[in-house]
Amino acid sequence: MFNEEFKNEEIIIRGEKIGLGESKLIKISVDRLPTGTYIEIPVYIFNGEKVGPTVLLQGGLHGDETNSIELVRRMLIDKRYKIHRGCVIVVPLLNVFGFLNLSRDMHGKDVNRSFPGSNTGSLASRMARYLMKELIKNVDFAIDYHTGGAQRSNFPQIRFTPQDERALELSKIFNAPLMFGSKLIPKSFRNECYKNNIPVIVYEGGESLRLCEDAIQQGINGTLRILKHFQMINENVEISKTKQSIFLKKRKWIRAKVAGLFTAKVANGAFIKKGETLGHIMDTYGETNFTVKSPINGYIIAKNNFPVINMGDALFHVGEL
Repeated sequence: MFNEEFKNEEIIIRGEKIGLGESKLIKISVDRLPTGTYIEIPVYIFNGEKVGPTVLLQGGLHGDETNSIELVRRMLIDKRYKIHRGCVIVVPLLNVFGFLNLSRDMHGKDVNRSFPGSNTGSLASRMARYLMKELIKNVDFAIDYHTGGAQRSNFPQIRFTPQDERALELSKIFNAPLMFGSKLIPKSFRNECYKNNIPVIVYEGGESLRLCEDAIQQGINGTLRILKHFQMINENVEISKTKQSIFLKKRKWIRAKVAGLFTAKVANGAFIKKGETLGHIMDTYGETNFTVKSPINGYIIAKNNFPVINMGDALFHVGEL
């Protein structure tokens, strides 16, 4: 399904050339703080000696999604990018400004809603433009790492574009605990790559501003499966075995029907049955106790960890087989 016209014979980023068998760290100056301090984005390139696919591994598109940053960083320090065939372009942290401000956004704008970007627009728009112009032109496919946000924890999962057969194939190889098709969002990174015929899978695990060891390890294992499948790393690299990914067809949010303090009774990733008690919502004085029950059978994709709930707030994201 993937053709053999791979792109790694020579990688060119910001005028710097990285040939077969070469590795390089390029620090891209993107802007400066009001104090005059330059902000740089480190981009690591590991180009193997043999021609093969070029894959982008990208963390921190949203600055508060620390799991995504730690996942890519840990693979760096553990020297997981010993590439023999093909090329890996590694961006541990794209949204430096959001990271410094503990924020999803970059100067108030979501980079993942700013594609294809502009040379003269907002910083988020310029960052999106740089990503497409300098990095994506070299890439055969990409893995974009994310987490849940706003106290919502995502159970380790892969999302792919339903109409993209190559993305589906990559999702199966990655083999996260859960996988499902997710529609394209206008002006998102995945949408823009799809327009340019570049398959992207999105790994989601954990929640913003918290490290989740299981989500990090699941992401590392899935990435290694991808690299091993395309013979990019040594075939003797050991990867923890796991069950086959559960393919979900439909998804539904379960929302609070009353306000109060929320206590969940089921674990993230659990299989739940219709009518099963998922948790309780009580008022602050203990006068009312509302039971949250599941309207469907399915697996919990995401769970709200925030105890203070308003009516209509999302409590659980459930996927159906």
